[in-house]
Amino acid sequence: MEIDIQIDSLTNCLVCRETGEQLDTEFRLVLKTISKKDAVALQRKGWKFDWSIPHQHDYEVYELLLKDDTQVQGMIALKHIRDQFYTHVDIVEAAPENIGHLGKYKGVGAHLFAIACKLSWDVGNEGYVQFTAKTNLVEHYRETLGARNIDSQKMFIDSYGALKLIKTYFPEEA
Repeated sequence: MEIDIQIDSLTNCLVCRETGEQLDTEFRLVLKTISKKDAVALQRKGWKFDWSIPHQHDYEVYELLLKDDTQVQGMIALKHIRDQFYTHVDIVEAAPENIGHLGKYKGVGAHLFAIACKLSWDVGNEGYVQFTAKTNLVEHYRETLGARNIDSQKMFIDSYGALKLIKTYFPEEA
């Protein structure tokens, strides 16, 4: 799937656009398989992607939340390809209220990629993350995430880029 999320800010938290307040975050693995019915319910709330598909293809789905809050701010689907030492990202999506430059919180997109880099590092893939970008966002991901091209749309974040994101979003672990 082509990744289509704007990286609006690199912060060590989420920032409320209206007030500038910085809010701590946490993430968690979605343990329950997202059913087609669940995915339809998400789409009715404004989510674009069919979140039942990643689980069908053995991807793990993680939710980004504000600390001590249950409202999901974004989700990412990823799979660790251990024999090739990278983590593949299939879908990255901000919650509907966080989309674009008018979204409630800044920092969701980069935070989701930082989660992928951290998990990649944790499983021994040295932070390497691979994804397919929408054509019009390739340059954006180069500039904001330090991603590099494999071909015209396939991109990767290497160990150096991963460490930058991990240090920004998880300073206690860097």
